[in-house]
Amino acid sequence: MSRIQLALRVPDLRAAITFYSKLFGVEPTKLRDDYANFAIADPPLKLVLIEGTAGEDTRLDHLGIEVASTQEVKEAATRLAQAGLATAEENDTTCCYALQDKVWVRGPGQEPWEVYVVKADADTLAKQPTGSCCTPDDTAVPEQQPAAANCC
Repeated sequence: MSRIQLALRVPDLRAAITFYSKLFGVEPTKLRDDYANFAIADPPLKLVLIEGTAGEDTRLDHLGIEVASTQEVKEAATRLAQAGLATAEENDTTCCYALQDKVWVRGPGQEPWEVYVVKADADTLAKQPTGSCCTPDDTAVPEQQPAAANCC
């Protein structure tokens, strides 16, 4: 099963959890002090909330397509590269409290998209030790890299 992922950086995580729980009629699937995600069946959506800076507006962190297997990630990477899109692959990367394989591309407005599979739970939000995952610093990825500055 595939589903779209929407990751938002929110100024008040608790308020966002309350709102989205009411909006979608479900509680978070994964909840940490600085992170929550919802696995919503209808509509099929993975909603990720990452705690941002208090007082700032909510902003798009990144977009994604969650797939069921590493093979599907590899197939997406091949298809995207064959379509002429710049890709960046990450395998066995730990971010957003999960071990993942993924491929990144950027849309025409530089919006970051990932196609990813969650392989296991992990104990850390940020990618270790360098790179692009779940960090508020959009400069973490060099300009030539299509990878996102944030992920989940």
